[in-house]
Amino acid sequence: MIVRNRFTFHCWLCVIASMILGAICSLATGEEPAATGFSYSLLKGDTFDGWIVTGCQAEVKEGVIRATSGEGMIRTENEYGDFILELEWRPLKESDFDSGIFFRAALPPEGKPWPQKYQVNLKQNDEGNVGPLKEARSKGLIKPGEWNQMQLTVIGDKASLQLNGKDAWTASGVERPRGYIAIQVEATLGGPFEFRQLKITELGAKSLITDDKLTGFTGVGGEKEACWSLEEGMIVCSGKKGPWLRYDQPVQDFNLRFDYQLLQGGNSGIYVRVPEDGNHHGKGAGVEIQLLDDTSEKYKQLKEYQYTGSIYAILAAKNRLDKPAPAWNTMEIDCRANRYRITHNGVVVLETDDTQTPELAERRVEGYLGLQNHTSKIWFRNLRLGPSLPELPAAK
Repeated sequence: MIVRNRFTFHCWLCVIASMILGAICSLATGEEPAATGFSYSLLKGDTFDGWIVTGCQAEVKEGVIRATSGEGMIRTENEYGDFILELEWRPLKESDFDSGIFFRAALPPEGKPWPQKYQVNLKQNDEGNVGPLKEARSKGLIKPGEWNQMQLTVIGDKASLQLNGKDAWTASGVERPRGYIAIQVEATLGGPFEFRQLKITELGAKSLITDDKLTGFTGVGGEKEACWSLEEGMIVCSGKKGPWLRYDQPVQDFNLRFDYQLLQGGNSGIYVRVPEDGNHHGKGAGVEIQLLDDTSEKYKQLKEYQYTGSIYAILAAKNRLDKPAPAWNTMEIDCRANRYRITHNGVVVLETDDTQTPELAERRVEGYLGLQNHTSKIWFRNLRLGPSLPELPAAK
């Protein structure tokens, strides 16, 4: 089984490398890169689900973000490495308007409203330019007073921009390998702005959902149809007694992201690198990352490692950031060898390896991913699998 797992994993790496290499070649030649990867809207209805708003006031209505006042930003909960970002924007002020789109951004320095870089400027007469990147300059591609469209492609240390369907620039020198996407709000002087049609394609990532029949998943302990289904692109566990759901392609190092929704008192989990039978207890097993309605009264007396984001029965998450059911929550599970990094609703709640948590040295570093059936109804959406996150450079 180990030989087959490694062969499968190496084939998957080859596919990812080919996808990214093709996009890099397109950047170098000036051709528009093919949108290969996992594409999805960054807006989920008229909500800021998946976003964090700081220092400003904003609303979403009929698919349009309107940033109205304050000095702050609207940033994604997730960080992104290589991607294609598409959006439309327009200022609501006739002149002297100012805003921007941050990419691969760190969190702002203490006491500051915005990160230091990188920002695609939306300031009047400076639209599309990126200060720290000397090659990132253009003029004459903006339609004053109208909706404008941008497509930003970032791969490795290179970035390119299209404005209203025309090439604006290609530049190199992007130092951070990953970071947040954020809308700068500078409304006090720069006025209100509107944004719509926000879509991202994560290069090198893929959806776990390939059709409307749960192809690629196996029910372990029974037929998957007994309690699992696809509804409007979401994987749903009915809460009836039945099997857990195993993703058929084994993994080693990986990054898994998804949104989930539990009902009040709900309980579930994600199996990580488990054997075919799903064992996640003891030597030679995989692990379970807990999903729980943490705020439910019935769970007040649990052990710390039983709350959301914990490696079950091994290590507790350091924060409880669960949005009370039935709100949507986001989670990212990043694994490289025996290192685990769990991000819950945009905050890293657990980061450890086998030097800090010795029990992890006895757990598998390859195996299957799975969705637990704990007889609770749960919805999963935007399930996407990609390579383990690149390490960030040490702070200077």
